[in-house]
Amino acid sequence: MQTTESSLFDKIFRDSNGNIVIAQPPNLPLILWGVASLLKLIFTSSQINVSLDVIAFGAIFTWAWEELFQGVNYFRRALGLIVLVGVVTSRILSYSII
Repeated sequence: MQTTESSLFDKIFRDSNGNIVIAQPPNLPLILWGVASLLKLIFTSSQINVSLDVIAFGAIFTWAWEELFQGVNYFRRALGLIVLVGVVTSRILSYSII
């Protein structure tokens, strides 16, 4: 007899196809965040650095927002929430120090 109820583990870590999903290949916002963040290390003292910072923040914010609302399981959604809260908090604290 097969049960249709999902365990807590299944709800947290499995996608709709039954696969365990913890990490996935990076999507466009995550790639853009990585590239912009690396370029910020090269262009450290110019308007380009400020522009790259805005691009990096926008990209990681977009990735976290997408994970929060469209993540394949509860783990990915929680990851999106943690990153979203982290980047927004970091940004608020960095501007309150200045």
